[in-house]
Amino acid sequence: MKTRLKIIPLGGAGEIGKNMTAVEYDGAILVVDAGLMFPENDMLGVDIVIPDISYLLERREMVRGIIITHGHEDHIGALPYVLPRINPPIYATPLTRGLIEVKLKSHKLLKDAQLCTFQMGDTLDLTPFQVQTFHVSHSIPDGVGLAITTPVGTVVHSGDFKFDPSPVDGQLTDFARLAQVGSRGVLALMSDSTNADSPGHTPSEETITTSFVRVFALAEGRVIIATFASNISRIQQVIDTAVRFNRKVAIVGRSMQDNAKMAMELGYLRAPEGVLIRVDQLHQYASNEIVIVCTGGQGEPTSALVRMANHDHRQVSLVRGDTVIVSATAIPGNEELVNRTLNNLFRAGATVYYDQLMDVHVSGHASREEQKLLINLLRPKYFIPIHGEYRHLELHARLAQSLGIPEDHIFVVENGAMIEFDEHGNGRVAKETAPASDVLVDGLGVGDVGTTVLRDRQHLSQDGFLVALVTLDTHTGEVVFGPEIITHGFVYTEAAEDLIEGTKEAILETIKKGGQGPALSSKLKDVLSHYLYQQTRRRPMVIPVVTEV
Repeated sequence: MKTRLKIIPLGGAGEIGKNMTAVEYDGAILVVDAGLMFPENDMLGVDIVIPDISYLLERREMVRGIIITHGHEDHIGALPYVLPRINPPIYATPLTRGLIEVKLKSHKLLKDAQLCTFQMGDTLDLTPFQVQTFHVSHSIPDGVGLAITTPVGTVVHSGDFKFDPSPVDGQLTDFARLAQVGSRGVLALMSDSTNADSPGHTPSEETITTSFVRVFALAEGRVIIATFASNISRIQQVIDTAVRFNRKVAIVGRSMQDNAKMAMELGYLRAPEGVLIRVDQLHQYASNEIVIVCTGGQGEPTSALVRMANHDHRQVSLVRGDTVIVSATAIPGNEELVNRTLNNLFRAGATVYYDQLMDVHVSGHASREEQKLLINLLRPKYFIPIHGEYRHLELHARLAQSLGIPEDHIFVVENGAMIEFDEHGNGRVAKETAPASDVLVDGLGVGDVGTTVLRDRQHLSQDGFLVALVTLDTHTGEVVFGPEIITHGFVYTEAAEDLIEGTKEAILETIKKGGQGPALSSKLKDVLSHYLYQQTRRRPMVIPVVTEV
């Protein structure tokens, strides 16, 4: 059988986040990105979600490297969980590498990581792949797209992109390189679909500066701005506006402080001397001389902004007269947390601006007209929409079809699908799939929380649990101790004495009918579940504990 080129999305296809794609040819695999995703509301207790790398683990000797397109969490956040299991070289631009180093250092993994730096425009030789990099505008500096040349043809991965005419870092998307790649012929384009349902063009980052100036001009007290810890461009806009209004800037939140320090050292963040101050210096200045930039744009419970709003922050508490800018849009699944944070900010007496009130945040992703332009620049033979929920992929596919790409040359696939190209460049979706389930990270546990555990947590959160303790004599089968009933989240024991007594009687009646060991425990569970549902129309988790002495 002839060698085929395979493209396998392991994350980010049919969802927002945990982006990871494998490109495979002739015993070699190139991985693009390794990101995380925030948990859905029903993933109780789960901290983050990362891609399933089972396919890569089975072929670890084939992995040539992981190329990271930019430094956002949904592209680098899984690295601390991937690298202990598979440790190939990681290729990144200087700022992206710096953000990765900060992350790996906090996980005590930096020493063993194989980090390789490339500059935008460099070509990486990862035989049999030649990877030409090109700059794309995004909401963070140093973002790249990839033109991956293979023996079958060139595959372009757009990375997260938009065509911003006035980006914060002054670096425009490299249209010349895109046109050059397109002129050589593109076998397949994998393109960012996040804003496939947004008409027109995505507003420039420059619109945020205009909004910041308006807010600063009106603010009589402190200005507090919440954004992502990795949003270096936004931090730069805050500093620039603060300088204009003669305010000092304090960065609050360890992750943001670490990222800002690294960006300053690399020259990606600039501040005149004396503008940046430490948090413990805030009391030295009047409230109208201060700007605080912090984490918390997603309403994360442990973030600086949330703790400030709850008066739970060790150094800063919100007071009436503060002006708060939430410079972020809620990631799908985070809406409830963000809304709760906004309500608490208003309760604290702050003047609050967020994206529905003012242009204090713009997307870093291309809207439909920009997506059209990329397709027209590259004119790919095949089109693969990535980085979006299923509706975004489908809408992007229809857009590509409207530009002349045949329907059978467009592959709308979800995680785990295998897209194959033969030696003549003919593509199809294979019947074979790769494992691509969500891997849940809960505390120090990676992948040990699955569907069963989540279902139990859901059950406990809805109906609570009841534990029935009883000790029997091994020889006679008579009750030596109990029954003792313990409940949490089911009923208030003192207000349900009759129910508890009835439960004990049901236990004794069941024991009288005989049985021992696991069979008795199983019988008790069935009897008690039935009894409790009859009495309360609730289904608590029933845990019988039978001890024999």
